[in-house]
Amino acid sequence: MSILITGGAGYIGSHTCLCLIEKGYDVVVIDNLDNASDESLKRVTRLTGKEIPFYEEDVRNTDKVIEIIGKHNVDSVIHFAGLKAVGESVAKPLMYYENNLVSTVHLAEAMEKTGVKKLIFSSSATVYSQNNIVPLTEEGNLGCTNPYGWTKLMNEQILRDAAKAHPDWSIVLLRYFNPVGAHESGTIGEDPSGTPNNLMPYVSQTAVGRRDHLTVYGDDYDTHDGTGVRDYIHVMDLAMGHVAAVEYASRFNGCDAINLGTGVGYSVLDMVKAFEKANGLKIPYVIGPRRPGDIATVYSNPEKAARLLGWKAERTLEDMCRDQWNWQKNNPNGYR
Repeated sequence: MSILITGGAGYIGSHTCLCLIEKGYDVVVIDNLDNASDESLKRVTRLTGKEIPFYEEDVRNTDKVIEIIGKHNVDSVIHFAGLKAVGESVAKPLMYYENNLVSTVHLAEAMEKTGVKKLIFSSSATVYSQNNIVPLTEEGNLGCTNPYGWTKLMNEQILRDAAKAHPDWSIVLLRYFNPVGAHESGTIGEDPSGTPNNLMPYVSQTAVGRRDHLTVYGDDYDTHDGTGVRDYIHVMDLAMGHVAAVEYASRFNGCDAINLGTGVGYSVLDMVKAFEKANGLKIPYVIGPRRPGDIATVYSNPEKAARLLGWKAERTLEDMCRDQWNWQKNNPNGYR
């Protein structure tokens, strides 16, 4: 039995492939390489010694997905594939809705036609509305501030409805907080195209000289140092959360949403100082205006993941910062 991983060449996908292989699973990857590089999978192969069947395909090609599922005797699916830049989603909402929603519908149709009943979906903390009390629980109010977030929430609803129509299906909606870091070897990591959308790639690219400075968006929030507070989670902990979700899906039916976070909030300047301390570096930064839609504090309540998945984040803030820099200094231009 194999696990089909859509978007498996991406940041979280490649780390999840590695963890699954190390746990003895067979994986097969579909990725159109729109915002990823197959070099990541070649490096996973070097780390694990196991070749990964890879198809450069779009998940919206239902017939091809059906063919791949049959060829590899797929038992479960982890669905990472999708566009993920918040700013781009605001500028190009129709592209995001068409890509992110249609791909999920076509994937679910392929599962339906091939009898695959277990799916882990890559959701996001962006599905939570701004009028919530932190730490965020899975029962919090839902609602989004950008098209990217809405595609995640709409996909959750699509999959909930699919689970109702198929009571023997098992669907786990994993709501990520802020993934950072890289594999400890420095061999695979995050390689955003263009200007990074997330804090830590921006920090590490500044450290390696690709950026002149970091811009901190807002220092007048109601937090201990005025900068926004978020829940940062090591990508290897996040990847292990997917392994736990695959195992959970094998023993439950229905559709369930589960947070993957640490339950601890760190500010932007906390992260900058931690990166500097862990790596003996100095990060130049300037204070810019707030970004529209940003709020002061967001972090998770991870108790449900501990209870249902037997999972919790184990790596420290120092681990995140050290591994982030280890990847960047070894790969100053990413996979290129």
